Amino acid sequence: MRIVVGMSGGVDSSVAALLLKQQGYDVIGVFMKNWEEQDEDGVCTATADYEDVQRVCEKLDIPYYTVNFSKQYKDRVFSNFLEEYEKGRTPNPDILCNVEIKFKDFLNYALGAVGADYLATGHYVQKGVKNGKYQLKRAFDQGKDQTYFLSGLGQHELEHAIFPIGHLDKHEVRKIAAENGLITADKKDSTGICFIGERNFPKFLSEYLSGTPGDIVELGGEKKGEHEGLIYYTLGQRRGLGIGGQGTGEPWFVADKDLETNTLYVVQGDKHPALYSKSLDASEMNWVSGSAPVQAGESFSCTAKFRYRQPDQDVRVTVLDGRKLHVDFAKPQRAVTPGQQVVLYDGSCCLGGAVIDRIEKVPLDTVIE
Repeated sequence: MRIVVGMSGGVDSSVAALLLKQQGYDVIGVFMKNWEEQDEDGVCTATADYEDVQRVCEKLDIPYYTVNFSKQYKDRVFSNFLEEYEKGRTPNPDILCNVEIKFKDFLNYALGAVGADYLATGHYVQKGVKNGKYQLKRAFDQGKDQTYFLSGLGQHELEHAIFPIGHLDKHEVRKIAAENGLITADKKDSTGICFIGERNFPKFLSEYLSGTPGDIVELGGEKKGEHEGLIYYTLGQRRGLGIGGQGTGEPWFVADKDLETNTLYVVQGDKHPALYSKSLDASEMNWVSGSAPVQAGESFSCTAKFRYRQPDQDVRVTVLDGRKLHVDFAKPQRAVTPGQQVVLYDGSCCLGGAVIDRIEKVPLDTVIE
């Protein structure tokens, strides 16, 4: 059985390839290059990552190739990323990248051009089967679980996907890499934007979009300063406002953005009710199973995450139609942000995710515990 391993140059995909090789599969390593441009220091991190892929594959004695999806990434992921920021929203390109590139173009390449039976990745998730349907299940290592980022996958993708390290914790993965002499054993985990990496984000964004300066206004109406452009700020943001030391001395937070007047509204203190919402509307829902658990117009209870690493929150979901949802929160939620993803769970099983379109704030006289 032939398996293509999507290799990033990191320890997780390195160990995924190692484990499959040890299990006797015909393993082929493939490195994706989806971003051509250099960072602020003139460095293209993809070059160093590919060199690590080469070293690992040579150590494992498996063939390796590289494939370039930079055009597809710019056309279908990065363009959406910029459009969302122009609308005043805060997108999550990692989720769209998994849907559009890793488990569409790359999966098709693996199954077609390479003739593989499966595509394996170093994601911390597990796959299950129930009632003839594939399930996307949380990883054994809850601190590394990545079901949030793979919530856009469906039955076709899961049928052809393997996640070799989903049953391991990160410490064990690094230990396996070290014991087998892999150069990536102690390599730092990648962070930042999918395939773009860590950046000075305002500077990076300013290379593609023009921010228009405007007023920073306290929710009560008093001007507190000036912002550099609404595109550089997100709901709940604390750092980079430049208005510290005013008022009560508590930190200031972004509470709202008004695109028509180009105004950034702020409040003081992380318990201010203007930072909290009680429900949301979402669209573009992807059900991992292929369909909603209830009919349109009906509701069900489950848990949800509104951002990665957030503990599960109790919610009541109303299915408006196949791809639109209304989600009521059991308790007020801080900084739920349009453009981000709401991801639903039934215990250890990820039901899928949708893009947050609108939030309903709690009344301003609400006492936040």
